[in-house]
Amino acid sequence: MAENTEQEAPKIEFPCADYPIKVIGRDGPDFQEVVIEVVRVHVPDLDINKIEIQGSSKGTFTSIRMKITATGHEQLKALHQDLLSTGRVQMVM
Repeated sequence: MAENTEQEAPKIEFPCADYPIKVIGRDGPDFQEVVIEVVRVHVPDLDINKIEIQGSSKGTFTSIRMKITATGHEQLKALHQDLLSTGRVQMVM
């Protein structure tokens, strides 16, 4: 009989400080501001000094990395949906 080798996803305990989020989208003059504005709706205490921004090698895309205090699955799901609904964000990890 084969053992069940499937691993369960690690359980996140909330609140979770320093929860990493990476947002990728097409570069534009206000992309960073759009992302930060949406994140601040869900994370009012966002520390903008800890945000890392990196452009792609061809300058087409921008990656924005930040750490937030995640308060629950509902917050993360709503944040993900709101970022994608801007039409500017390609991916949220």
